[in-house]
Amino acid sequence: MSVLLSRLAAIVVAVGLLLTSQTLVTPQRAAAADPGYLMAHFIGEGATGQQIYFSHSADGLNWSDLNGGGMTLRSTVGTKGVRDPSLVRSPDGDKYWIIATDLCIGCGQTWGDAISNGSRNLVVWESSDLVTWSAPWLLDVAGEIPDGRNAWAPEAIWNPETNDYVLYWATNTPLNGVTKHRIHYARTTDFRSITTPQVYIERPGTQEIIDTQIVEMPSGVGDYRYVRASGDGQITFEGSNSILGTWTSLGNLSGIGLTGSQVEGPMWMKFRDRDEWALYLDQYASGNGYMPVTTTDPSAVGTYQLPASGSYSMDGTTKRHGSILTLTAAEETRLLARWPDTAINRLQSYNYQSRYVRHASFDVRIDPSVSPAEDAQFRLRTGLAGSGTVSFESVNYPGYFLRHSAYDFQLAYNDGTAAFAEDATFRQVAGLADATWSSFQSYNHPDRYIRHSAYLLKLDPITTTLGRSDATFQVTS
Repeated sequence: MSVLLSRLAAIVVAVGLLLTSQTLVTPQRAAAADPGYLMAHFIGEGATGQQIYFSHSADGLNWSDLNGGGMTLRSTVGTKGVRDPSLVRSPDGDKYWIIATDLCIGCGQTWGDAISNGSRNLVVWESSDLVTWSAPWLLDVAGEIPDGRNAWAPEAIWNPETNDYVLYWATNTPLNGVTKHRIHYARTTDFRSITTPQVYIERPGTQEIIDTQIVEMPSGVGDYRYVRASGDGQITFEGSNSILGTWTSLGNLSGIGLTGSQVEGPMWMKFRDRDEWALYLDQYASGNGYMPVTTTDPSAVGTYQLPASGSYSMDGTTKRHGSILTLTAAEETRLLARWPDTAINRLQSYNYQSRYVRHASFDVRIDPSVSPAEDAQFRLRTGLAGSGTVSFESVNYPGYFLRHSAYDFQLAYNDGTAAFAEDATFRQVAGLADATWSSFQSYNHPDRYIRHSAYLLKLDPITTTLGRSDATFQVTS
């Protein structure tokens, strides 16, 4: 997370990181048949950049944007922006969460506001399959911290000693005469309620700490069961045999020319086919997003190596502070099917050709000169109720689809039910007024079609010439 105003003075320090003589030989990629990795991240400032984006990699080093580089989840709660998403999988693999910072810089909030009087909440989504997500909710984590002023950069790890999750994040607090960011933690089983927050990591004096992420080590690697990397002016490593136990300082990455004035947002990833780890670091100072440094022992700071030129690629979006999940084959199949690079389209009215289907306050109508333009943009997905059909997913509200209810239309969030899937699914047929255009027949009411009436979208039976014109549209870019 880009955080302290004092950091901004150090932006120019990041020049020449890749010119160091310590370079990494490109490792052999995993076999193509092996499942890969999912990264959740944000991409920049503003209401669009500060949302949830997904990327996929087959080998952990070369990444591809999912969903054509578009957002995959949008926060509709709190500040309506999110940063620093963390992916959490339950020990049994039957539930997933995304937890994120409730923060939208440039959307009515400045860095000064966010530091001194920001949201005390985290934003949380839940899923049972990694592709259909609940609506987001707010989790108050800093409200009980005396004079806690924000809640940033959340992470969570399963703790087998207590049979629950240790949820940890940074909060700016005045304590013992010093106001600064410290890492706090609480325990939770469901990310809906938490134990009383406590200080987890504090650096001496005025030194702040904001970003930290813990990785569990396999038996036989290093001297510790857990290693954590933190952004505290350096990228500092510590080791412990208990998540809530004593941690031992192990050093930092200054030896390879990396400090907290250049990089932040440490993000661990273990290669699935070998005992080697990538620690991705967000090059916030230069604006270049993530790059990996690698090691065969995360607890041995002298073993980290910078990437050789051309040894990794991050695709089109700038990937900022996030989280990586190693996928199972089933998870990967679902993910790639859910978020392919589907074209962005508009639906143009046949008899009012200056007007396009758009959502406005979640109602659906046809309008000219739509602003913002994204309100009239949709991805024509494979129908939620079956192949050979289509569903219309909003571009700027991913997960929201055109759905009929009582024969009226709304833009609604997919709740994963069969009823929603059927209401949001249509057969694309030859246009009723012009066969070179298209009409859209309801999946569960096949005697009815999408049409506009008084500029509002309806689901009606079509029996007249006017009705056929109202029910005809062109799928266009």
